[in-house]
Amino acid sequence: MTASPTRLLLRKLPSLAGPLPDFDPVAIAEVPQDQFVIWLREAIAAGITEPHAMTLGTVDAQGRPDARVLILKDLDERGWHYATSRKSPKGQQIAGTSEVALTFYWPLLGRQVRVRGTAVDLGREAAAADFWARSAEARSGAALERQSQIMDADLEQSAADPSEVPGGWSVFAVRPDSVEFWQGCTDRQHVRLLYNRIDRGWKATRLWP
Repeated sequence: MTASPTRLLLRKLPSLAGPLPDFDPVAIAEVPQDQFVIWLREAIAAGITEPHAMTLGTVDAQGRPDARVLILKDLDERGWHYATSRKSPKGQQIAGTSEVALTFYWPLLGRQVRVRGTAVDLGREAAAADFWARSAEARSGAALERQSQIMDADLEQSAADPSEVPGGWSVFAVRPDSVEFWQGCTDRQHVRLLYNRIDRGWKATRLWP
């Protein structure tokens, strides 16, 4: 069977070419949030563009997976924070099924972080604080609450008054049940460390590559 041009093109692209940093799965933080911040700071120091970008995975009413890239807004004991409208597709999907997944990928370091957990709405105060921290342009767009709807008018003529927090605007925290830290290696002996929530603490376990 002859390989397709696309396959040949893809086979020429390098992956995990290195050099890549080491990761000691023993010398780790007690909780995944602290370990994530360590890796985030190293990603920032490495000059990675938008290291706070993450892929949010959800499930719709028919059980079909969906995914999109968002920006991490904060991280604390409650989980990984992001903002969106409850009227958006992802907001409606979360209302139906609150179990979600997050993925961070920092290619220059060959590192990936996967978070699985439950999206929890942090309430109106958190939503207002996030909304007012945004630029005027971002507030105007959010105030329309038309994300992903079919455009039936000129965008520049459809700006809404951003003087009030939209009723659907929300900040969610993904409360983690498990968090995996994946360090790629040029010899493919990748280092994988999985934190699982147990009672009120965490258990870290090494996984096969």
